[in-house]
Amino acid sequence: MSIEQNTPSTENQASLAASVEIPSYTQKQTIGQLLRGDLGSLPVILTLIVIALYFTVTTGGLFLSPTNLSNLLQQIITTGVDALGVTLVLLLGEIDLSIAAVGTFAAVVMGVLMNYHGIPAWEAILLGILAGALAGAINGFFIAVLRIPSFIVTLAASIFYAGLLLNLLNGQATLIIQNQFVLSIAGSSTSFLPDYLGVGLPTLILVLYAGGLIVDHIARKRAGLRARSLLQLIVQIGLAVVIVEGTVAVLENTPSATPGIFLGVPNSAAILFALILILWLVLTKTTFGRHLYAVGGNMEAARRAGINVVFIRIVAFTLCSTLASVGGILAASYANSVATQINPSLLLDAIAAAVIGGTSLFGGTGSVWNIVLGALIIGSLENGLDLKSQGSDVKQMVEGVVLLFAVTVDAVVRRAQKRSGR
Repeated sequence: MSIEQNTPSTENQASLAASVEIPSYTQKQTIGQLLRGDLGSLPVILTLIVIALYFTVTTGGLFLSPTNLSNLLQQIITTGVDALGVTLVLLLGEIDLSIAAVGTFAAVVMGVLMNYHGIPAWEAILLGILAGALAGAINGFFIAVLRIPSFIVTLAASIFYAGLLLNLLNGQATLIIQNQFVLSIAGSSTSFLPDYLGVGLPTLILVLYAGGLIVDHIARKRAGLRARSLLQLIVQIGLAVVIVEGTVAVLENTPSATPGIFLGVPNSAAILFALILILWLVLTKTTFGRHLYAVGGNMEAARRAGINVVFIRIVAFTLCSTLASVGGILAASYANSVATQINPSLLLDAIAAAVIGGTSLFGGTGSVWNIVLGALIIGSLENGLDLKSQGSDVKQMVEGVVLLFAVTVDAVVRRAQKRSGR
């Protein structure tokens, strides 16, 4: 028999190739396979629901009261804004330990310029943010150009700015803010959106969020990439609708100190969600965003692909400190003062919110939308423990355990996905 007779013909080869079945996206999965897949934000949402139910029961319903929910939302704003900045550097596989110090520094610059030099509020705010951005650019230079580890650079920066705060205030512990414009941002009875914006803006962002998930789902399906199941997508969007619209309804019916007047959605919450929307567009719709993920996923491969790695890293640290500056100014407005004392738990809270929200410490993976969920989990734990009259010792222990759990889950899931070829 000749060799040609033993070799399958081209038609037979095509027939054999066509007969090979490719597993369908709809085939049933085991529990292990499901856990190794992309669950999106579902675990975080379910965790938040469990926490809310626990504190609601143990506080006799006080946790979910409109007044407490309004306070909770305002309390997590600074954490959420700082977590956005942390997300940018975590996507690179780096860390920034100076965000709390830089945020306080920017707020002090704003307060000193207004109170001691008579600078108008708008200019003082912009100069404070600019000072924070400059601090981030300096961090980025040492890290990206001189290649000094980000842990060392940002730790040194944190220590430096802690001392600079004392110098700027000449040993004064607290500087009271009296400017009404600054207070109206987050620290007065007028720092709430009118009803039509309080309802309309969250709904608009929710529509954009759902639309983004759907478009991404369709695009991944058409490209033959792995995607969430239709059920997972529906549940994720449905839970987001229930949480967001339910929260808005509660806030719009939160009574103020004046009878018959309701507070509504805080201005600071609108600022947080506006920043999230802007960063989401930057990370998903621009070349810079794609390059940021690429550098975080594999820096050497990104460099060989022609991406300016140094530029990406400097910009990421600059944006991180800029956002920390915004968070510091919002915190100063909410507290009606700036102080030399740096919030000792803010750095931990911001990193925890980012990691719990799904941003990987190993770089290349994360979503800014889930920052809100991470911040809500951290804020809910602190708020609920406060309602139960627990001390800071208990709160810090609980937050430490939650952060360790989130990092452990991230590491385990990444290893499982690596083994499964994802």
